[in-house]
Amino acid sequence: MGLFRKLFWLFVWGITFGFIESSVVVYLRALYYPEGFAFPLVPIEPKILINEIVREATTLLIIWATATLSFERMQSKVAAFFLLFGIWDIFYYVFLEIVLDWPASPMTWDILFLIPVPWVGPVWAPVLVAVTLVAYGIYVLKLNASGRSVDFDRKFVVLESIAGAIVVVSFILPGFGVLEGGEPKEFPTLLYWIGYLLGVLTFLKTFKRKRES
Repeated sequence: MGLFRKLFWLFVWGITFGFIESSVVVYLRALYYPEGFAFPLVPIEPKILINEIVREATTLLIIWATATLSFERMQSKVAAFFLLFGIWDIFYYVFLEIVLDWPASPMTWDILFLIPVPWVGPVWAPVLVAVTLVAYGIYVLKLNASGRSVDFDRKFVVLESIAGAIVVVSFILPGFGVLEGGEPKEFPTLLYWIGYLLGVLTFLKTFKRKRES
């Protein structure tokens, strides 16, 4: 199967999985937030909370399994994982907007993840990361399809890992207030941009080195 057809079906997969994810949230909000989602969070039974955490973990596993089945080389598998993750996350919000007319704006706060603690942030922040992951994934997959690859050396891996960790911390910090039964007060925007730009610039530097080689 050619790359275009693979990308087409990966997009189909990501979009449909985004709908499945949004459907779960629609059901949960109908049960716990009949008047509309808002902070502070309402108490959830431990069994439901554990189920949600396991569901999130298995979602990542499903995305990785799909990427693994789609490509042979490891670099392509990782790129496909990021691509699927990004598409899934973007269309999760698209379908919530269609079904629930939510979020009200890109600045609306949301619970992003629960592992190992709640991640919280304005909707624009995870969507920007998701769009970037889609671009990364397509670029690497196109290179790999032409028989080439990107030299992701140790320095690249370390810098991207640091960048990712900084972005994750920017989501976790406002989550502590939510854990205590309050509302998220302020998103550490500067910290987020430091991590995001470090990741983008590291990738672009590698891209430039590839173009010049």
